[in-house]
Amino acid sequence: MREVYVDNAATTAVLPEVIDAMMPYWIEKWGNPSSLHSKGQEVVPALDNARQSIADLLGCSRHEIFFTSGGSESDNWAIKGVMRRSGGKKHLITTQIEHHAVLHTCKALEKEGYKVTYIGVDERGIVKLSELEAAIDDDTALVAVMMANNEIGTIQPIKEIVRIAHSKGVLVFTDAVQAVGAIPVNVQDLGVDLLALSGHKFHAPKGIGALYVRKGVRLQSLIDGGGQERGRRGGTENVAMAVALAKALEIAVAKLPENDRIVAMRDRLIDGLMKIPHTILNGDRSQRLPGNVNVAFEFIEGESLILLLDRAGIYASTGSACSTASLDPSHVLLALGLPHEKAHGSLRLSLSHENTEEDIDYILETVPGIVKRLRDMSPLYNSRGNSK
Repeated sequence: MREVYVDNAATTAVLPEVIDAMMPYWIEKWGNPSSLHSKGQEVVPALDNARQSIADLLGCSRHEIFFTSGGSESDNWAIKGVMRRSGGKKHLITTQIEHHAVLHTCKALEKEGYKVTYIGVDERGIVKLSELEAAIDDDTALVAVMMANNEIGTIQPIKEIVRIAHSKGVLVFTDAVQAVGAIPVNVQDLGVDLLALSGHKFHAPKGIGALYVRKGVRLQSLIDGGGQERGRRGGTENVAMAVALAKALEIAVAKLPENDRIVAMRDRLIDGLMKIPHTILNGDRSQRLPGNVNVAFEFIEGESLILLLDRAGIYASTGSACSTASLDPSHVLLALGLPHEKAHGSLRLSLSHENTEEDIDYILETVPGIVKRLRDMSPLYNSRGNSK
């Protein structure tokens, strides 16, 4: 059976080159970089070089890069860290379509007495800038808006968001977990104050990420411990994983000029799937990540679709991999204005450089038949959709 992996927004395969780069720091050079003896000190240059490489690729100083365990920790640290050292300000602004790592962090802060404003998006998933500007007041310390959405792939106007927030003296944090490695990201060009990234979204292992913190930003530590990460994040540094993160990001950035091929495959997938009756494209057609396809098929359940695709060797998702245990429809699709019954029939296909035109052919050959099979079993389709 042919196997086609199109769930790269959930996680990616670790590249062989990344494994090769990290292996010496598991097997040969395994010392603790905080140790004063030579076995520990021999790994310090690798950690420093990894930090410098990531900084160069993001357009910042190495002193502004802090290693974390991934996107969720980076999100938590950025938001809680800023708010808890905000000089008494208690208000932060985010959007209704953020990843749960951001939304749940905001909910946790609300329980501590902080005020959170969740601004809306338009039908394409673009932040309503007028609503953002109106929400900022004298008590606002932080605006947290993701750079690209993990479900519908919409890319936000971060530069304009930064302009609005900075004009009122407010910091900006962006969860760029889906963006870094997929599109060009330069923190100086964007103007953001904090930015989160996660390695397993661009072919590094799970469990390693980073947080960019602009020099001068006051940030309370999230993890207390030793003096690692210049005293701002306790815990022995994982040198092998830091090396892997840097290598994977280097490869991803080098491949960005090849994005036209991914965009072409994405658009062919969208065009083909939209030929299926009663299909909705979720998100903006052009202002989206190169590899993101998200459609909703009316009159079917997305979970059933995913299971049948799995049996056909196509590995996809209905939305965020962090929410698969929930029977609730996607909060992102609901924020776009989709009714519950349409949001339940969503399919997310996320491509990488590993995908081929043959993969697209197979998906377009397979999906229509599965959708038809599910609709044939749907009383709702037979009473409403089949008559249209």
